[in-house]
Amino acid sequence: MKTLLSLGTLALLGLNLQSAVAGTAADSYNLVEKGRYLAVLGDCTACHTVPGQAPFAGGVAIETPFGKLVGANITPDTETGLGRWSFDDFQAVMSTGHGRNGKRLYGAMPFTAYTKVRREDNLALWAYLQTLEPVRNPVESNQLPFPFSVRTSLIGWNWLNFTQGEFVPSPDKSPQWNRGAYLVEGLGHCGTCHTPKNLIGGDDNDRFLAGANLQGWVAPDITANPHSGIGQWSTEDLVQYLKTGANRFDIASGPMAEAVENSTQHWNDEDLLAVAVYLKDGAADKSAATPVAASDAAMVAGKAIYADRCSACHVSNGTGVKNLFPTLAAAPLVNHDDPTSLIRVVLAGSRAGGTETAPTSPAMPSFAWNLDDEKVANVLTYVRNTWGNAAAPVTAGQVADLRKELAQ
Repeated sequence: MKTLLSLGTLALLGLNLQSAVAGTAADSYNLVEKGRYLAVLGDCTACHTVPGQAPFAGGVAIETPFGKLVGANITPDTETGLGRWSFDDFQAVMSTGHGRNGKRLYGAMPFTAYTKVRREDNLALWAYLQTLEPVRNPVESNQLPFPFSVRTSLIGWNWLNFTQGEFVPSPDKSPQWNRGAYLVEGLGHCGTCHTPKNLIGGDDNDRFLAGANLQGWVAPDITANPHSGIGQWSTEDLVQYLKTGANRFDIASGPMAEAVENSTQHWNDEDLLAVAVYLKDGAADKSAATPVAASDAAMVAGKAIYADRCSACHVSNGTGVKNLFPTLAAAPLVNHDDPTSLIRVVLAGSRAGGTETAPTSPAMPSFAWNLDDEKVANVLTYVRNTWGNAAAPVTAGQVADLRKELAQ
């Protein structure tokens, strides 16, 4: 990827864009730099760059409940990328979910969120993509089995799950709040991971940002709910988490660690704060569950396991060690209805991704080798119902199912 543009390239870019925007080479440079930042805001790398390979050349496999889709090559290669596309083609993708020649796109390309992105921002993003090194890399995006591979089915899917239209600011909210809403609901497409899905894979927007199971991880509840969400986090806690991947409540792991590494750590402070202000202002109407009694057999067994295997890092009262070992007390992910991520980190271990401000990070070791399914279930049941937590007990069957999945 080129980081500097020659004046000749800028001039050429200005000519190529003259049908959409008029300006000098300097204007084109500013447009490209804006687009570069927007590509980071949208974390385009996540789906379009295979680690260690050419940027934005596609090939990232996206596992869905219906089969596999693959991120497209979005470099300006004329044969396998976007080299023959116009800006209007690109605008149609972002705003309507239709590719070149009207091809309907699957929801794994989050056009249901990108439709809210303003045309001028799409123009900047398009200008940036034109400056990438063209890479010849043919990608077959649709690898779904029949009948899901038939794109005409997307007519009905869109009718049920897609509302087209740019973001409309709320006149009752501040410019900062509206900027946060624009980022979360639009280019940041936070709901793509954090909103529960319906039976056909669309967002259940009645539970917007309430958390969802995604590729064997739980994207946690990031509503303002004080029990299962981020209601107890301050705006400073949220900014710190997005900037460094860690705060006094949690340490990012799995896909969120990748999002911090590739995207949110590079956002400017004003945008991070705007997102925090927006998220903190959300509704919080979910009541907490009743905790499992401390005398329950699983709780008694889990307490002993926790003292032996977990307390050295997470501390006897579950508070952890700030920026090293996450707190388990009153933690949103611990209280989430779905314990998949908790089971996963106990079985497989985890290492939080490093960032520019926190290049090293602690690791959670795997306990799959010395804790059987019942013991994992017991210790997680104890954690999920102690120190202010209250959540459904974990079963040995849930642990066994995920252990089998991880072994495949």
